[in-house]
Amino acid sequence: MSDDVLGALTEAGITATKVDSFGPPTIDVPAESWVTTHEVLRDEVGLTFFDFLTASDELADGFRVVTHLADFWGGAHVDHVIVRTLIPREKPLLPTLSALYAGANWHERETFEMFGITFEDHPNLVPLLLPDGFEGNPLRKEFVLASRVAKPWPGAKEPGESDHAPAKKAGAPSRRRTLPPGVPDPDSWGPRPPGSPAPDPLAPALTAATPARPRRTPGERRTTKQAEPKPAPDPAEPGESSPSATPPDDASS
Repeated sequence: MSDDVLGALTEAGITATKVDSFGPPTIDVPAESWVTTHEVLRDEVGLTFFDFLTASDELADGFRVVTHLADFWGGAHVDHVIVRTLIPREKPLLPTLSALYAGANWHERETFEMFGITFEDHPNLVPLLLPDGFEGNPLRKEFVLASRVAKPWPGAKEPGESDHAPAKKAGAPSRRRTLPPGVPDPDSWGPRPPGSPAPDPLAPALTAATPARPRRTPGERRTTKQAEPKPAPDPAEPGESSPSATPPDDASS
């Protein structure tokens, strides 16, 4: 199927690139060929079943929009194809597929509100799942999960601790508080004093990760603390028997 897809797209003048994947055949196409690609796949290849459309936040690279198409051509056999394209973060814009696949309508609405991607010529591009007045796009990586900040996180407390635990004594060591997942450093988000520079919300996500600890080689064994050797017993004085010596058998007369 992947060869048929690439051949049909090449004949249509579309530059498509096959992507190595563990699942269905995956191809990358330019954003300007987004609608034409799906027209060829539907009419020439026969991928008439539209499964889903979604996106992923690739940070500085932009947003990757993905569709999954299929063809049920008899029995239990199904051909699948994943189609992807990349659009810039500064102006995430892509033509709608709702005129080709009716099922793309709601998927594009969800992607619009979750990622802030605009689908041109969509008949009704309004929020689908979020309540009225909701601000922001929850699936963007710079979006702060405010609910994790407002509510206590169990992982920030030791077992047995509570909000009414007695205060610790002065000088006693305190446990390092751990931020829950999705909550950035307080210096990179939240209200700022008037006149202060606005922080870059993507800076924490783009920071290089801490290098992982080196792994041991297969032949290397974990070192353990060796027990200190016990001192040897003092040698017996002349005329004294060693306490560890075996006593002689009683002689019978």
